[in-house]
Amino acid sequence: MSKFFKETLYDAVCQEFRVDKMYFENKTDHQHLMIFHNAQLGRVMTLDGVVQTTEADEFIYHEMMAHVPILAHGKAKRVLIIGGGDGGMLREVVKHRVEHVTQVEIDQAVVDMAKEYLPRHSNGAYDDPRLNLVIADGMDFVKSHAEHCINHEDEKFDIIISDSTDPIGPGEVLFSDNFYALAKNCLHDDGIMTTQNGVPFFQKDEIQNTYQRMGTQFSDIGFYVAPVPTYYGGFMTFAWGTNSKARDIKRASLRERFNAAKLGTRYYNPDIHKAAFALPQYIINAIDEVRSE
Repeated sequence: MSKFFKETLYDAVCQEFRVDKMYFENKTDHQHLMIFHNAQLGRVMTLDGVVQTTEADEFIYHEMMAHVPILAHGKAKRVLIIGGGDGGMLREVVKHRVEHVTQVEIDQAVVDMAKEYLPRHSNGAYDDPRLNLVIADGMDFVKSHAEHCINHEDEKFDIIISDSTDPIGPGEVLFSDNFYALAKNCLHDDGIMTTQNGVPFFQKDEIQNTYQRMGTQFSDIGFYVAPVPTYYGGFMTFAWGTNSKARDIKRASLRERFNAAKLGTRYYNPDIHKAAFALPQYIINAIDEVRSE
């Protein structure tokens, strides 16, 4: 009989993945990590009972979190990634002509195991000379870096991507008021912050909390969406925060930047970029509930 992995993210509903081959399973210093093979999805990584990424559809998630803010900004030189130890986000970021990337990952074991068992995710990006990999807590890093930037304005970031787990365990603090405030202080005035924000059909509280908390830091706060099959429940949302007008970029300008970047994407394109900010009504209704309070 085949073994199945049962995801434990929700109490009332769940999904199961057949484990065709187990590559790695262990309790790290911070979380329970598992990497296995599934015939449909390829290699699958889970943390604390929740699927984080699969080889089959990771490109949708990583392309949308990386290319939307970087191409909207247009002149990004310095990028900060919080989390993302599997390397997929880094892979997409270094496709751009950025000068420096800092990645802050709490768990060295996630990086090590992803390099060994999910090598296509990073695709050599961990060897990029522009990378500064920091093994540390994301909250601790933004706190110390925000203080550092008081006297070192040039070391602020143009883009911050919070590629965190769900707001449980090590990822919980990355959805707090304090985290968003400190992250904003690490950004240039025209910088953009994007964060993973869950599946709102089941995680309505996440977008409402983020709207309230990020909304105190940025003049333009909103969400965009993408359907990632592995994340059960419909659209995955990404929070967007900036004090610039980057969201209003014209389609023609976006296409010019996209063509010049020669990214070789499988999901992202300028039309998808613009359309992703058009939200289903149930998400708009959830946001409106917060606005009316």
